[in-house]
Amino acid sequence: MTPTGRPLATVVVPASTSNLGAGFDALGLALQLTLTVDVLAVAEDGLGEVRCEFVGAAPSGENLIATGYREVARRVGSTSPPSLDVRVRCEIPPGAGLGSSAAALVAGGRLAALTVAGVDTQRILDTASEIEGHPDNVAASLFGGLVASLTEADGTVRAVALPWPADLLLVVATPELPLATRAARAVLPTHVSRSDAVFNVQRVAVLLAALTARRFDVLRSAFDDRLHQPHRRALVSGLDATLALRCPGVVGAFLSGAGPSVAAVVHGDPAPAIEALRGVFAERRVSVQVRVLDVYQPAAGHLVPTSR
Repeated sequence: MTPTGRPLATVVVPASTSNLGAGFDALGLALQLTLTVDVLAVAEDGLGEVRCEFVGAAPSGENLIATGYREVARRVGSTSPPSLDVRVRCEIPPGAGLGSSAAALVAGGRLAALTVAGVDTQRILDTASEIEGHPDNVAASLFGGLVASLTEADGTVRAVALPWPADLLLVVATPELPLATRAARAVLPTHVSRSDAVFNVQRVAVLLAALTARRFDVLRSAFDDRLHQPHRRALVSGLDATLALRCPGVVGAFLSGAGPSVAAVVHGDPAPAIEALRGVFAERRVSVQVRVLDVYQPAAGHLVPTSR
């Protein structure tokens, strides 16, 4: 800590939703739910430990902040990174399809950028995406806004971030039925038909164009998908009803990541969407938390450098 008691540094990483319907493993959107990590002390002991003091309940399982920190440091050749004492405040619910694991990995990578020589954004992006198994949530948490990403054959990730229309809100319903990403991926087919592939490519193209041109009237169709949402219906309570939602202001809906959260995109007053989503889960007798979320916007459109 500094003499004033203030943290030495603070890292803030947003939550994310991914896929946005047809953009499976390619599109991510940063959300105004955050993971905040205050650096309280740095020890040049070469052990590379991240000792976390959690405000609120500590997450179960592996500490992915520490994993991201150590792995990013290792990949720039640091064999003896410093140890950190940090305080963690997390608004992102775990196991909800809102990018909690990606945010933790990105936070660890950004801690490494503060304390280990040679760490840059590209290294964080590549490393965290490899650990996650896909780049969409990681890229959104790194850059903010709407992010399209791809993975090269050598593992390098390319990502482009764009602003999201400020007057489009997300109403996100998170049922109290955690769903492991591994289980949600296990139900997906290993092969898809040409017609289904074309269906999704068309909708991703129209989605990006419609958001740029503010053609909100075509968004409902642009959020349609055949690659993952149909296969996850049995796992996600209320998904079918959410995708079919018709109420004032709702211009489209989709499964958030692997679920179980679902999201309605709203232009205007979110109150009808809030009421409708609460009704969807009340009918199924499932407890749910409904949030109205702005998008965590990037400072400007960002193209990841092509060289390290």
